[in-house]
Amino acid sequence: MNIAIINYGAGNIQSIKFAIQRLGYTATLTNGVSEIKAADKVIFPGVGEASSAMKKLRESGLDSLIPTLKQPVLGICLGMQLMCNSSEEGSTKGLGIFDVDVKRFSNALKVPQIGWNQISNLKTDLFNGVQNNAYIYLVHSYFSPLSEATIASCEYGISYSAALGKDNFYGTQFHPEKSSSIGEKILTNFLAL
Repeated sequence: MNIAIINYGAGNIQSIKFAIQRLGYTATLTNGVSEIKAADKVIFPGVGEASSAMKKLRESGLDSLIPTLKQPVLGICLGMQLMCNSSEEGSTKGLGIFDVDVKRFSNALKVPQIGWNQISNLKTDLFNGVQNNAYIYLVHSYFSPLSEATIASCEYGISYSAALGKDNFYGTQFHPEKSSSIGEKILTNFLAL
């Protein structure tokens, strides 16, 4: 299986690559348009600030490529948020794959949310064999509100989208590569799509 991890200078790409290797697969780190188009599965990671990450995507032309991909695509953390219409972080216009606007958590909450939390209301094959209320690992200050695209939810002061899905596109606000056996199961499910 040909797995591409999009390397655009805003990702926790090594930990994702190692997680894929632990599952018995090899992944290529790339920002090459032809390599990404040819991949069987594409992982779109992201750590950092939304507006600077989108700037890097625009500079490499990946902003116009990603929404046109036909194979399964998994956005992780900031990668998922960039797949939305916009983000309050840096007043950033996103890729518009998910019809959602990313918001900042209320100052009444400890921000960022760091650590383990539970996911519920699991939908789609991404969560095959994953129990409702399983624990996953998160680090984020911004969230995607519940929407038609929500395929898993989390509670942190409010209910929000822990994962999004539409057609061949999936996104997790949590880090499956840091979420122990549950994260490995979710990555395995993604690779089996």
